[in-house]
Amino acid sequence: MSDLTPNSSPAVRPFAEEPAVTVPVFRPPVSPEDQTIFFPHAEGTPPPEPPTRIPHLGHALLFIAMAGLFLLFTQILLIGLIHTPTLSGKVSLSSIPPKLLVGSEALTYLATLALSWFTFPILWKRSFAEGIQANLDAARRNLYRLIPIGIVMSFAVQAISSLATMPKNIPLDDFFRTASDVWLVTAFGTLIAPLFEEVLFRGFLLPAFAIAYDWLSLPRTPAAREAWHSNNRLTRPALAFAAILTSICFTALHGPQTGFAWPVLILLFCVSMVLCYVRLRLRSVMASTLIHVSYNATIFLTAFIATGGYRHLDKIAH
Repeated sequence: MSDLTPNSSPAVRPFAEEPAVTVPVFRPPVSPEDQTIFFPHAEGTPPPEPPTRIPHLGHALLFIAMAGLFLLFTQILLIGLIHTPTLSGKVSLSSIPPKLLVGSEALTYLATLALSWFTFPILWKRSFAEGIQANLDAARRNLYRLIPIGIVMSFAVQAISSLATMPKNIPLDDFFRTASDVWLVTAFGTLIAPLFEEVLFRGFLLPAFAIAYDWLSLPRTPAAREAWHSNNRLTRPALAFAAILTSICFTALHGPQTGFAWPVLILLFCVSMVLCYVRLRLRSVMASTLIHVSYNATIFLTAFIATGGYRHLDKIAH
């Protein structure tokens, strides 16, 4: 396995005030020379401590299972509260008001993150933030570079998708019927959804897929196994594979919202690849989260302006 962790360059000095912290999982394949081309403050992040490899696929599946159980519980609870059976005698989720659906999803996301905050440190022997490599400091140092990335991507995606042919009716339309619904979706899509999705995709799945790739491609020799257990570095092919597979999963999650319109799905895939790149470059889930937040906020701000403050929702186009 090739060693992709760059050596420290004497010309690049980390911040003096940067405290020594333990950061898990991996370091991205970035050389000291090109590390500061776009993110000049990326070098302040300390290296991880081998040989811990987290989060792996088992951790990612546990996180997804927790979210699935919470979502199932909230949906059953909503169906029981609404209790509006269809003609066949079964209760339909489509009969649940959009506000309750968004509320149940928000509750699911927050409950999953809260439970994970206390559960995974027991497995990892370190805090949840360190385990997923949240690295808030890297996001803070590059704040004025990350936010414009999200804004520019959002405008670009909106401009290109406006030229695409969209289905007449998509599930997302049901959440844009009333101003109160749109305000709730705006709050959820700006504050809660980006954080949860980045933790899931860039915090868990991205490193998990990379770890799995390198493990499956590892030569079955004693020397290779010894090297595997002596460090936690990942190869470039593993990181590339993980970014692509993570972006496919990210796109699939948002497919139903767009009616599986292929032009939009391709754009979402590209957005996810940018988020993966920034997460790896800065070794920070919070950095990709900040881009995600600014990306979504720009979409809602555009809709807010176009509809006169959400007063003319008929002007919202797919």
